[in-house]
Amino acid sequence: MTVIDADAHVHECEHTWDFIDPSDAEYRPRVVTETKDDGSTREFWQFYGKRMPKGGNVGNIAPRQARELEDVDLRLHQMDKLGVDIQVIYPSLLTEVSSQPEVERALWKSYNRWMGEAYAKSNGRLHWVARVPLVDMGEAAEELRLAKQNGACGIFMRSVEGTRLLPDPFFFPIYEEASSLSMPVCVHASLGNQMLVDLYSQDRDNGNFMKFKLSVINAFHGLIVSRIPEQFPQLRFGFTEVSSDWVPYVVRELDKRFRWKGWGTPGHLLRDNRMFVACQVDDDIPHVLKYAGDDNLVIGTDYGHADTSTELTAHLKLRERNDISPSVIDRILDANPRALYDL
Repeated sequence: MTVIDADAHVHECEHTWDFIDPSDAEYRPRVVTETKDDGSTREFWQFYGKRMPKGGNVGNIAPRQARELEDVDLRLHQMDKLGVDIQVIYPSLLTEVSSQPEVERALWKSYNRWMGEAYAKSNGRLHWVARVPLVDMGEAAEELRLAKQNGACGIFMRSVEGTRLLPDPFFFPIYEEASSLSMPVCVHASLGNQMLVDLYSQDRDNGNFMKFKLSVINAFHGLIVSRIPEQFPQLRFGFTEVSSDWVPYVVRELDKRFRWKGWGTPGHLLRDNRMFVACQVDDDIPHVLKYAGDDNLVIGTDYGHADTSTELTAHLKLRERNDISPSVIDRILDANPRALYDL
């Protein structure tokens, strides 16, 4: 049986931007170093008009050369040691890097070519989720087609994209294109609106729960309420790095909301709407399965990061659980992510 890590990461590095078109050279990020009062230093990305920490949330168990894809063979070797056959890779830059759409357009095109280069070296083991310029749907569709040819298995969308939520009809052309390419919309922990990032970043934890967790759950809820899956009956959706313990609450809430609004019933929410959710090994998975079913949970390791979602041996710990049948565990590790990403 194949073990598929449904949520791994890369850390963007200087080589990531080597594929920027010469006409967009002014948008290439620079690395700047700041020295603190105690003499320690920290690196930042200087984007076009914005500075962001470089190399934050680093999982040191993953060597730099592996997490930055400098040494693909090293990464594959570590996957072998972990017992992982295939990784599906997400980015580490999860918030808005510039308010100017031409900047993100230039960066994400380069990112996709960087990831395509790594995929070509991986013997089909490093699949990835593409970033496309979500300000021009024609250009986004063209970029998605190219990414598909180079190992991409999904389209990355943040829980909020600028001033638009995911049910916005503006995105319908890219949903059509993703459907035709059999590529899912992948909503990873993320937030693409700087005003909301600033608003939510006021608590002791820098607002990470609201920014990166609840915003994704809201995107799930909004897509269902707006009947987007019904309008695109071949399109699949993935929701990763937000646990799965919220699924029972949201399923019950939507069922009550549909009845209260006179909209009928939402049916079997995850199965009928082709919604896949990444669970974590400490979730109450037997309870979640009652609402999600056996065919719509996947699991990831968060390889490359070090936070509350990181568990590099997630698949091994899942195997140790005796409250989930082995056949369901097999589905979570192989059949379900294979169906989500069309691998």
